[in-house]
Amino acid sequence: MDSFKVVLEGPAPWGFRLQGGKDFNVPLSISRLTPGGKAAQAGVVVGDWVLSIDGENAGSLTHIEAQNKIRACGERLRLGLSRAQPAQSKPQKVGSGRAPGGGR
Repeated sequence: MDSFKVVLEGPAPWGFRLQGGKDFNVPLSISRLTPGGKAAQAGVVVGDWVLSIDGENAGSLTHIEAQNKIRACGERLRLGLSRAQPAQSKPQKVGSGRAPGGGR
């Protein structure tokens, strides 16, 4: 799991939508990005988990509390995010080097 911070310069819109929250028993995460928006330009991707909003741990926030906290940020929004490692692509099957049917 990689965690990182992004700072978005305001004002809103920040260019992302949240899902989850303590009230849903699901961690807060990014559910949608505006193409070319501030969050996308900062390297945020759909599926990133929101660990903190403006320095406050987001794990205990309900959905609406998180939204309100983001709205209250004004000119600068600091997010602590976590990204699951990308799924490893399956290794290519490597042949044994023998050509099929070596006999007559």
